[in-house]
Amino acid sequence: MSGMKDTDTLHLDDYLPYRLSVASNQVSQFIAKLYQDRFGLSIWQWRVLAILGAHDGLTAGEVATRAAMDKMAVSRAVSSLLSRGLIERKTSSRDARARILSLTGTGIGIYEEIAPMAREQEERLLSELSEQEIETVTNFLRALEKRATALVGKPR
Repeated sequence: MSGMKDTDTLHLDDYLPYRLSVASNQVSQFIAKLYQDRFGLSIWQWRVLAILGAHDGLTAGEVATRAAMDKMAVSRAVSSLLSRGLIERKTSSRDARARILSLTGTGIGIYEEIAPMAREQEERLLSELSEQEIETVTNFLRALEKRATALVGKPR
């Protein structure tokens, strides 16, 4: 290790992807308390439910794209939500190969109960930040997402 320059050393506490991952996990766990204890939903199940609550009638692939989730994680979440009767899957009227996901009445009820509480938790989380700080962070995250998406699959 004596030949390594300090610039070659990866200090995780100063490494942006690591910081983003830690922050994401902490925020997700903070919000997860709303739906894990009360409804027995995993983070992945809630994300699928929330996406379908906001954008009804999507395929599992569209859900995965919107959430930037692994397709296998979406598949497991969808299977669980189907078996619990919180979502339903129908064949698309436009493409017989496509399977469209929608919330059931029970799924809508859970979504409508959790969504306002999630917004309240978001407000608690952001309460010590100014509007300018929130706007700056939001713009930064959107720009970072856009840049990462553009770089995915591009050779170095």
